[in-house]
Amino acid sequence: MPNSVREAVPVLARRVVPADNSCLFTSVYYVVEGGVYDPACAPEMRSLIAQIVASDPESYCEAVLGKTNREYCDWIRREETWGGAIEVSILSKFYQCEICVVDTQTVRIDRFGEDAGYTKRVLLIYDGIHYDPLERKILDSDIPPQTIFSTTDDVVLAQALELADEARRKRQFTDVNHFTLRCMVCQKGLTGQVEAREHAKETGHTNFGEV
Repeated sequence: MPNSVREAVPVLARRVVPADNSCLFTSVYYVVEGGVYDPACAPEMRSLIAQIVASDPESYCEAVLGKTNREYCDWIRREETWGGAIEVSILSKFYQCEICVVDTQTVRIDRFGEDAGYTKRVLLIYDGIHYDPLERKILDSDIPPQTIFSTTDDVVLAQALELADEARRKRQFTDVNHFTLRCMVCQKGLTGQVEAREHAKETGHTNFGEV
Protein backbone atom coordinates (compact mmCIF):
# COMPACT_ATOMS: atom_id res chain seq x y z
CA MET A 1 0.00 0.00 0.00
CA PRO A 2 1.53 3.37 -0.91
CA ASN A 3 2.37 5.62 2.01
CA SER A 4 0.04 8.37 0.86
CA VAL A 5 -2.95 6.04 1.17
CA ARG A 6 -1.94 4.70 4.53
CA GLU A 7 -1.41 8.17 5.95
CA ALA A 8 -4.83 9.29 4.83
CA VAL A 9 -6.52 7.17 7.51
CA PRO A 10 -8.44 9.53 9.80
CA VAL A 11 -7.59 9.42 13.50
CA LEU A 12 -9.63 10.49 16.49
CA ALA A 13 -7.88 13.27 18.39
CA ARG A 14 -8.41 15.69 21.23
CA ARG A 15 -8.77 19.38 20.31
CA VAL A 16 -7.53 21.28 23.34
CA VAL A 17 -9.63 24.23 24.51
CA PRO A 18 -8.71 26.72 27.27
CA ALA A 19 -9.25 25.81 30.93
CA ASP A 20 -11.27 28.93 31.66
CA ASN A 21 -14.29 27.58 33.61
CA SER A 22 -16.23 27.37 30.32
CA CYS A 23 -14.43 24.43 28.69
CA LEU A 24 -17.63 22.34 28.63
CA PHE A 25 -19.54 25.00 26.70
CA THR A 26 -16.68 25.73 24.29
CA SER A 27 -16.26 21.98 23.68
CA VAL A 28 -19.95 21.25 23.07
CA TYR A 29 -20.27 24.24 20.74
CA TYR A 30 -17.17 23.08 18.84
CA VAL A 31 -18.49 19.58 18.19
CA VAL A 32 -22.16 20.38 17.48
CA GLU A 33 -21.21 23.19 15.09
CA GLY A 34 -18.92 20.87 13.14
CA GLY A 35 -15.58 22.21 14.36
CA VAL A 36 -16.24 25.88 15.07
CA TYR A 37 -13.99 27.17 17.84
CA ASP A 38 -15.59 30.16 19.52
CA PRO A 39 -14.82 30.74 23.21
CA ALA A 40 -17.24 33.69 23.10
CA CYS A 41 -20.13 31.22 22.82
CA ALA A 42 -20.10 30.41 26.56
CA PRO A 43 -22.29 33.27 27.89
CA GLU A 44 -24.95 32.52 25.27
CA MET A 45 -24.92 28.82 26.11
CA ARG A 46 -25.15 29.52 29.83
CA SER A 47 -28.08 31.83 29.16
CA LEU A 48 -29.72 29.22 26.94
CA ILE A 49 -29.44 26.57 29.68
CA ALA A 50 -30.87 29.00 32.25
CA GLN A 51 -33.85 29.76 29.97
CA ILE A 52 -34.56 26.05 29.40
CA VAL A 53 -34.36 25.32 33.14
CA ALA A 54 -36.51 28.35 34.09
CA SER A 55 -39.18 27.36 31.56
CA ASP A 56 -39.64 23.88 33.08
CA PRO A 57 -39.52 24.18 36.89
CA GLU A 58 -41.26 20.81 37.26
CA SER A 59 -38.56 18.79 35.48
CA TYR A 60 -35.78 21.00 36.80
CA CYS A 61 -36.70 21.05 40.46
CA GLU A 62 -34.45 21.34 43.51
CA ALA A 63 -34.08 17.55 43.80
CA VAL A 64 -32.60 17.41 40.29
CA LEU A 65 -30.54 20.60 40.39
CA GLY A 66 -29.28 20.52 43.97
CA LYS A 67 -30.51 24.11 44.38
CA THR A 68 -33.75 25.93 43.66
CA ASN A 69 -34.63 26.58 40.04
CA ARG A 70 -34.01 30.30 40.43
CA GLU A 71 -30.70 29.85 42.29
CA TYR A 72 -29.52 27.43 39.61
CA CYS A 73 -30.39 29.86 36.79
CA ASP A 74 -28.41 32.66 38.48
CA TRP A 75 -25.53 30.27 39.22
CA ILE A 76 -25.11 28.77 35.72
CA ARG A 77 -25.02 32.25 34.16
CA ARG A 78 -21.89 33.13 36.14
CA GLU A 79 -18.72 32.86 34.11
CA GLU A 80 -16.82 31.09 36.91
CA THR A 81 -19.37 28.25 37.16
CA TRP A 82 -18.23 24.90 35.80
CA GLY A 83 -20.61 22.84 33.67
CA GLY A 84 -21.21 19.14 34.30
CA ALA A 85 -23.66 16.30 33.73
CA ILE A 86 -26.86 18.37 34.13
CA GLU A 87 -25.68 20.87 31.53
CA VAL A 88 -24.58 18.11 29.13
CA SER A 89 -28.01 16.46 29.31
CA ILE A 90 -29.78 19.79 28.66
CA LEU A 91 -27.52 20.54 25.67
CA SER A 92 -28.04 17.02 24.30
CA LYS A 93 -31.79 17.67 24.22
CA PHE A 94 -31.40 21.16 22.81
CA TYR A 95 -29.08 20.09 19.98
CA GLN A 96 -30.99 16.84 19.41
CA CYS A 97 -27.85 14.74 19.47
CA GLU A 98 -26.22 12.13 21.65
CA ILE A 99 -23.32 13.62 23.60
CA CYS A 100 -20.77 11.00 24.66
CA VAL A 101 -18.44 11.98 27.50
CA VAL A 102 -15.32 9.82 27.58
CA ASP A 103 -13.83 9.73 31.07
CA THR A 104 -10.04 9.25 31.21
CA GLN A 105 -10.07 8.31 34.91
CA THR A 106 -12.44 5.38 34.58
CA VAL A 107 -12.06 4.77 30.81
CA ARG A 108 -15.81 4.68 30.30
CA ILE A 109 -18.28 6.56 28.16
CA ASP A 110 -21.35 8.29 29.57
CA ARG A 111 -23.84 8.68 26.76
CA PHE A 112 -26.32 11.54 27.17
CA GLY A 113 -29.43 11.28 25.00
CA GLU A 114 -28.69 7.62 24.28
CA ASP A 115 -32.35 6.55 24.42
CA ALA A 116 -33.81 9.53 22.58
CA GLY A 117 -33.45 8.10 19.08
CA TYR A 118 -31.10 10.83 17.86
CA THR A 119 -29.18 10.09 14.66
CA LYS A 120 -26.18 12.30 15.47
CA ARG A 121 -23.43 11.72 18.00
CA VAL A 122 -20.66 14.03 19.27
CA LEU A 123 -17.84 13.24 21.69
CA LEU A 124 -16.04 15.03 24.51
CA ILE A 125 -13.11 13.78 26.59
CA TYR A 126 -13.11 14.55 30.33
CA ASP A 127 -10.29 14.19 32.86
CA GLY A 128 -12.16 14.83 36.11
CA ILE A 129 -12.05 18.62 35.73
CA HIS A 130 -11.54 19.65 32.12
CA TYR A 131 -13.52 18.89 28.95
CA ASP A 132 -12.06 18.88 25.44
CA PRO A 133 -13.82 18.10 22.14
CA LEU A 134 -12.88 15.03 20.10
CA GLU A 135 -12.59 15.15 16.33
CA ARG A 136 -11.65 12.71 13.61
CA LYS A 137 -9.09 14.19 11.29
CA ILE A 138 -6.65 13.22 8.59
CA LEU A 139 -3.20 14.30 9.72
CA ASP A 140 -1.35 16.89 7.64
CA SER A 141 -4.36 17.47 5.45
CA ASP A 142 -6.56 20.46 4.69
CA ILE A 143 -9.70 18.35 4.94
CA PRO A 144 -11.79 19.79 7.78
CA PRO A 145 -12.03 17.56 10.85
CA GLN A 146 -15.22 15.60 11.50
CA THR A 147 -16.93 16.23 14.85
CA ILE A 148 -20.45 14.88 14.16
CA PHE A 149 -20.88 11.13 13.81
CA SER A 150 -23.78 8.79 13.22
CA THR A 151 -25.19 7.08 16.30
CA THR A 152 -24.61 3.82 14.42
CA ASP A 153 -20.86 4.54 14.27
CA ASP A 154 -19.56 2.39 17.13
CA VAL A 155 -16.01 2.44 15.74
CA VAL A 156 -15.73 6.04 16.96
CA LEU A 157 -16.70 4.92 20.49
CA ALA A 158 -14.01 2.24 20.43
CA GLN A 159 -11.47 4.82 19.22
CA ALA A 160 -12.56 7.19 21.99
CA LEU A 161 -12.04 4.50 24.64
CA GLU A 162 -8.58 3.78 23.24
CA LEU A 163 -7.77 7.48 23.51
CA ALA A 164 -9.03 7.56 27.10
CA ASP A 165 -7.04 4.48 28.03
CA GLU A 166 -3.90 6.01 26.57
CA ALA A 167 -4.50 9.23 28.53
CA ARG A 168 -5.05 7.21 31.74
CA ARG A 169 -1.82 5.30 31.22
CA LYS A 170 -0.01 8.60 30.78
CA ARG A 171 -1.85 9.85 33.89
CA GLN A 172 -3.52 12.63 31.92
CA PHE A 173 -6.36 12.97 34.36
CA THR A 174 -6.98 14.84 37.55
CA ASP A 175 -8.09 12.97 40.66
CA VAL A 176 -10.67 15.52 41.78
CA ASN A 177 -10.51 14.48 45.44
CA HIS A 178 -6.76 14.53 45.97
CA PHE A 179 -5.12 16.98 43.61
CA THR A 180 -3.58 20.06 45.19
CA LEU A 181 -4.48 23.56 44.12
CA ARG A 182 -3.43 27.04 45.04
CA CYS A 183 -5.78 30.00 45.06
CA MET A 184 -4.08 32.45 42.70
CA VAL A 185 -5.81 35.36 44.44
CA CYS A 186 -4.74 34.79 48.06
CA GLN A 187 -2.20 31.93 47.56
CA LYS A 188 -4.01 29.60 49.96
CA GLY A 189 -3.24 25.91 49.38
CA LEU A 190 -6.28 23.66 48.85
CA THR A 191 -6.84 19.95 48.32
CA GLY A 192 -9.50 18.65 45.97
CA GLN A 193 -12.49 20.02 44.14
CA VAL A 194 -14.68 20.28 47.27
CA GLU A 195 -12.21 22.50 49.15
CA ALA A 196 -11.74 24.65 46.06
CA ARG A 197 -15.51 25.08 45.72
CA GLU A 198 -15.89 25.92 49.43
CA HIS A 199 -13.07 28.47 49.21
CA ALA A 200 -14.68 30.05 46.14
CA LYS A 201 -18.00 30.23 47.97
CA GLU A 202 -16.49 31.85 51.07
CA THR A 203 -14.16 34.33 49.37
CA GLY A 204 -15.44 34.80 45.84
CA HIS A 205 -11.96 33.79 44.58
CA THR A 206 -12.25 31.54 41.53
CA ASN A 207 -8.78 31.56 39.99
CA PHE A 208 -7.05 28.30 40.92
CA GLY A 209 -3.84 26.78 39.68
CA GLU A 210 -2.68 23.18 40.09
CA VAL A 211 0.38 22.78 42.32
